Amino acid sequence: MNAARGGSTLAAVRARGALRAVVSRGVPGLSACSARGVWSGLDTDVARAVAAAALGDGEAVEWVPADPADRLRVLAAGGAELTVANTTWAMGREAAWPVLFAAVTCYDGEGFLVRTADGITGPAALAGREVAVQAGTTSAANLAAWYGPRGLAVRVREYPTPAAALAGYAGGGCAALVLDRVALAGQRALLPVPGGHTVLPETVSREPMAAAVREDDPGWLRLCRWVVNLLLAAEHEVAQAGPGDGNRAAALERVAGAAGRHGPAVGLDARWAARVLAAVGTYADVYERALGPASGLDVPRGLNELWTGGGLHYPVPLH
Repeated sequence: MNAARGGSTLAAVRARGALRAVVSRGVPGLSACSARGVWSGLDTDVARAVAAAALGDGEAVEWVPADPADRLRVLAAGGAELTVANTTWAMGREAAWPVLFAAVTCYDGEGFLVRTADGITGPAALAGREVAVQAGTTSAANLAAWYGPRGLAVRVREYPTPAAALAGYAGGGCAALVLDRVALAGQRALLPVPGGHTVLPETVSREPMAAAVREDDPGWLRLCRWVVNLLLAAEHEVAQAGPGDGNRAAALERVAGAAGRHGPAVGLDARWAARVLAAVGTYADVYERALGPASGLDVPRGLNELWTGGGLHYPVPLH
């Protein structure tokens, strides 16, 4: 393997025998820990994919739960090699922290969870009311940007963690919980009677959630970027191959071969892509497990479809 091209971060991860990944403190569908200590969700599967590529074992991950305000702070300080914690890729964040975003993992937008019985049909109906947000996120700024030009305002109450924000809303003190709409689906599922609450259809911001790394190692940035892209490319290849287990297997083998031949140039071996796909499958597989009907959340793919299905995910060629 070409360890020099792979960079010092890859060497450190291998020396430790585990990838340290910053995740949220509990957002079902993205990164949440079960009572048995098992982490699951779209973000956690991205971390497993990186671990499979770098270490040959998708379970070789040390999870580092962090509050929203600390997601990039821990990474920048050297406490982790990867942040996958429903963190929006924003210029302000790359300008403020010595980090770079490697790839978009989920396209989303700021939304509102409200009590169905309140009859709130859109964001304007919340004007003058108190809403719960997580501190350290872009929510407060997004709300000001949407309400301000309309001559409206909401009263923002910040909470330090997802659980605290949900409790603030569930207790009746806040008229809405404001968070990315994909994350809201998971938060809604945690309420005693999920059916009594509605995620409004409107989005009031653009939230491309992305994996982040420190800016000091372009080799590690390259590795993480291509791991995420591999998941998307594999979904496209499987879709093009048509139905049937045989067609799927052949498609995955083609993708793994195309990406694998470039492994030595990025500090990996020729089997890295095959390991990733064996560990987590394609992006469609990851999404289905984390957010699709099988998860119980049933969040439509929407913008997270491939471009061929009307979404925004467009895999970069592997050749």
